[in-house]
Amino acid sequence: MAATKQLAATVRSGTGKGAARSIRRENRVPGVIYGGGEAPQPISLDYKTINQLIYAGHFLTTIFDVDLGGGKTERVIPRDYQLDVVRDTPLHVDFLRLKPGSSLRIDVPLHFVGADVAPGVKLGGSVNYVVHAIEMRVPADNIPASISVDLSGMNIADSLHISAVKLPEGCKPIDQRDFTVATIVPPAKSDEPAPGAAPAAAAPAKK
Repeated sequence: MAATKQLAATVRSGTGKGAARSIRRENRVPGVIYGGGEAPQPISLDYKTINQLIYAGHFLTTIFDVDLGGGKTERVIPRDYQLDVVRDTPLHVDFLRLKPGSSLRIDVPLHFVGADVAPGVKLGGSVNYVVHAIEMRVPADNIPASISVDLSGMNIADSLHISAVKLPEGCKPIDQRDFTVATIVPPAKSDEPAPGAAPAAAAPAKK
């Protein structure tokens, strides 16, 4: 399951560009929590914290328990964020409420294992990683952090399809085709003689 982190936020009443600029002058980032059958909740977040979370990676697949104060907490996942086009600093963050029993679409990264012992790699082949993440519909209360893909049994020219990958319970790819995840390609051919090989004999001259 995806990691859950704690995040403090402040409920805000003002909306619109003017209110957002005012929040940014306070070194905070405006955001909103929406979905789950409830009204959108405007919030503001600490700029330094959000900036670090975004650039640490996996921000859009991390679940947060957002403390809104007054004993109220919302479980959410980031759905989008806006960066300044010049400075690449966060300007706004959208969060989706996660309610038990609901589901959502999300890109789940693939974690490839066993390539070092794959017969095809030992024979000089190399792994061609066709996809690195899969868009899936997953349970809101059981979002996988990643999906493990075992390459240990692959030989040269083998292809691994999504049907051969064990998926977490309740998770289904949006693409219903049996698409290729990875292949083992043969080693590149070389016209150069191997080290120590005797040079080819010259053809006898015609008389």
